[in-house]
Amino acid sequence: MSFNVKFWLKLSLVNLLIVAMLGVLMRYKIGFDFPYFSQKNIQHAHSHFAFAGWITQALYVLMIHFIIKKNQFLDTKNYNRILVANLICSYGMLFSFSYQGYSALSIDLSTITIVIACFFAFFYFKDLENVDDSNPSKPWFKAALLFNIISSVGTFYLAYIMASRNFNEHWYLASVYFYLHFQYNGFFIFTCLGLFFSECNAIFPLFKYDKFFFKLFCISLIPAYFLSTLWAKLPIWLYIIVVIAAFVQVIAWIKIIKAIKIALKAGTTLNKFQTYLFLFVGISFSIKLLLQLGSTIPALSDLAFGFRPIVIAYLHLVLLAVISLFILSYLYTFKLIEVNKLTTVAFSFFVVGIFLNELVLAIQGVAAFGYIVVKYVNEILFGISLILLLGALLIVFSQSKQK
Repeated sequence: MSFNVKFWLKLSLVNLLIVAMLGVLMRYKIGFDFPYFSQKNIQHAHSHFAFAGWITQALYVLMIHFIIKKNQFLDTKNYNRILVANLICSYGMLFSFSYQGYSALSIDLSTITIVIACFFAFFYFKDLENVDDSNPSKPWFKAALLFNIISSVGTFYLAYIMASRNFNEHWYLASVYFYLHFQYNGFFIFTCLGLFFSECNAIFPLFKYDKFFFKLFCISLIPAYFLSTLWAKLPIWLYIIVVIAAFVQVIAWIKIIKAIKIALKAGTTLNKFQTYLFLFVGISFSIKLLLQLGSTIPALSDLAFGFRPIVIAYLHLVLLAVISLFILSYLYTFKLIEVNKLTTVAFSFFVVGIFLNELVLAIQGVAAFGYIVVKYVNEILFGISLILLLGALLIVFSQSKQK
């Protein structure tokens, strides 16, 4: 059975459009009177579909594309089935969460996506054995899949809390952050870095990969989880380990940047627009790591977790400005989607939308520190969500146009 990469990626882009539509709906409900649908239910649908239907689906496809390039005779029928199953569950969660929120159906579908992740990891680990151990992406992908499975512990405990109604705020938050941490800091970012290093020499011909990059990120990931639980008053020895982990990730990223800067002296195959895309991702990831390091200061951590706009801004920074934009930049640069003038315009709208979204959320968050209300902020954020929707819509529409 053949594997149609562009077909699966186009479906993923449609899912990104749906994520943007849900974002507009939530922003409209906050800024204006719209009695239909529960805001909490739409929020759950938005987050679960963004994770499973957009990011996970797209990363699965790109990982499969990587393994096919290493083995052109690979039997891909199992991967096609996995993608179909993940897509069905994603749409099931989209509708069940929108209609009922956490219910037996939505919890079952969420559980099935974990089973699907386990099957994907099983087949992928087996096929990775045929990839040379010297390939820099191999350990990143292995670790990413393990962290994806580990994140399910948070999901299972969250489902238990919801089903049993045995609610404890601290354990609820701990399980949510456990899932989020091992998803976006583990599975998502490790996969993105694996994809980046798989093509690094294609865009930076003299780039020298160092195995130390992976080792630093990997050893720091598990203790970095406790950056999300500093409100739990950690023992001093654990707090010191957490601070060290935050520093280690910054050091690892600086080493990667230095290696890229050295390689850039010999030139790059990226054009200006592609360079701007990856530069935006790189700057966003740098800000993410610095904010993470800053959160080790207890006073700043208490402030950050105490204000919802700060939490939302941080999550959007990671999931939109880093992970989603990296995926889009990767698709655009390596022409895994149709690249034409409309695609470039669409990407430009989307990037502007991401930048404005982060800017306004940051202003709202900083203003909240002084208990200052930013006038018309909800209406402004609704307008920005329309820019993101327009960008996503144009991206999907551009795929139907020939070069």
